[in-house]
Amino acid sequence: MDKAGKAVIIERLKADVDGASIAVVTDFTGLKVEEMTDLRVKLRDGGVHYHVVKNTLARIAFTDGKHDAIKDRFKECCAVALGADDPVVVAKTLVDYAKSNKKFAIRFGSLDGKPLSMEDIESLAKLPGRQELLAKALGTMNAVPTNFVGLFANILRNFLYALNAIKDQKEAA
Repeated sequence: MDKAGKAVIIERLKADVDGASIAVVTDFTGLKVEEMTDLRVKLRDGGVHYHVVKNTLARIAFTDGKHDAIKDRFKECCAVALGADDPVVVAKTLVDYAKSNKKFAIRFGSLDGKPLSMEDIESLAKLPGRQELLAKALGTMNAVPTNFVGLFANILRNFLYALNAIKDQKEAA
């Protein structure tokens, strides 16, 4: 590959790296093309970019960026998953795929510039995703006024029962 081609690859990768909140480096040694395609489709559905690049080009692209802390750890055959929106989606997708395919391995990563080990990425995968957290927050915010209305409805209902009891008592007397 000539220098111009390498420069284009580095620029494209650097743009993706700088826009990503999480970068996870994986080992795909031994995976067949169909398995890699399956992984790429799953990652693409979650809005994740998956790049297979040479280590030297990856080191250059990661230098002086948000994920600079992991640039020196690129060794052997590796690929990078970059997610901009929800880091939990990236971690969950990769961990689930690693469980289903024993040849695939997660090596390390970086979350907003902080290095992550494989165990950290597995812990991140156990957290609820952004959509799930938003749903829980909305449910909690909705529960307060709903309970408030229910409380006042019960007070009014009990007051009406008491008034009806007094009316029935007076009619009987």
